[in-house]
Amino acid sequence: MMKSITEDLIRKKSEHNEGIIGSLEELSLHQENIQKIEHINNWCKKLQILYLQANQISKIENLNKLKELQYLNLAINNIEKIENLERCESLEKLDLTLNFIGDLESVKTLRENTHLRELYLTGNPCCDFKGYREYVIIHLTQLTSLDGTEIRRSERIHAKQNLSAVQKSIAECQEKYKIFREEQKIRIKKNETSHFTNEKFWQTVTENSPETRVDIAKRQKKNEKENDEKSTRRPNRIIKLFDVNGRPLNTNQTKLNFTFSDEDPEMFILDIAIYKYLDTSLIDIDLQPTYVKITIKNKIFQMVLPEEVQVEQSTALRSQTTGHLVLKLIKLNYKVPLKKKQNEPEPVTNSDIKIRKGEREYLEVSRRDDDMDFSNIVENKGKYQTTCTSNPEVPMLEYA
Repeated sequence: MMKSITEDLIRKKSEHNEGIIGSLEELSLHQENIQKIEHINNWCKKLQILYLQANQISKIENLNKLKELQYLNLAINNIEKIENLERCESLEKLDLTLNFIGDLESVKTLRENTHLRELYLTGNPCCDFKGYREYVIIHLTQLTSLDGTEIRRSERIHAKQNLSAVQKSIAECQEKYKIFREEQKIRIKKNETSHFTNEKFWQTVTENSPETRVDIAKRQKKNEKENDEKSTRRPNRIIKLFDVNGRPLNTNQTKLNFTFSDEDPEMFILDIAIYKYLDTSLIDIDLQPTYVKITIKNKIFQMVLPEEVQVEQSTALRSQTTGHLVLKLIKLNYKVPLKKKQNEPEPVTNSDIKIRKGEREYLEVSRRDDDMDFSNIVENKGKYQTTCTSNPEVPMLEYA
């Protein structure tokens, strides 16, 4: 489907000018499938640079009010004739690369563009006419460069000297090309073939013509539309990795076989049957305490774990023989059982427990009522006398 030049399209392309089109100096409308030049003439009179390359434009028109236009790019279109540019008074550079200009005499219309310095016609049928360059140089004396090559003074002199021969050669070539185009149109209309041989000019089989280029554009647009309809009919399934509460969900977008073992009290073992020759750089592992997420070629495998694991202690290894990915996930609550050391003393009973207080040690002894009380066995009387209160008959103990 071909596009038209609309006000919305121009405003969209003039964001650099805050969407104001009246004062726009540069406009790019390339690769928009535009078939006709319109409206720019009245809406964008201040334009200095206009890009219209890679469209389906077949005629140069509606540009006569662009008095300030300096550069016009119409490359890769379906133009067959140079016309309607006489009033673009400021035009300095014109690019018509890869069009279908076979009417080389139409180049004379550019003589009114006195400021024109660069002209590009590369890839047009007229470039294969014998005497093409000399013909352009003769009639466009204001040019300094043609097809990216500087025009030397000696070329101008030589072209003028061969003026009659050049004009005769161009006239013959144009007549032959005109016949060729008529035959080409008839064949296209009959739908016989889209391949043509023009041995007079490019010596090769070609399928290029304005009609075939338009046909190719239409087919491409049709294919794009069909693909869009298919994508609309069969929307891609959205993979949900978490529920509304943020809890992870199980998913196997990769469709790979896997085994999960929780028999080992120390760890979980997850074995995924990844393709043997898949590059490891295409695998990404995101391990969390409660789930593991593995991305394989942009497809996701996610598993919720029965209990939390130690992320830093877990490992992931790739088998060099089978290609399988094996994850060993250490359980968070796993405790290594203590081993009894050799020559370890027997456990002590309560009666033998020693309670340490500071640097002293006390022996804890159970106390009974019938135990003897030795606290007052000796009574101190005086500095050097001690008597036993329990038996008065015991003689006094004297210290020497």
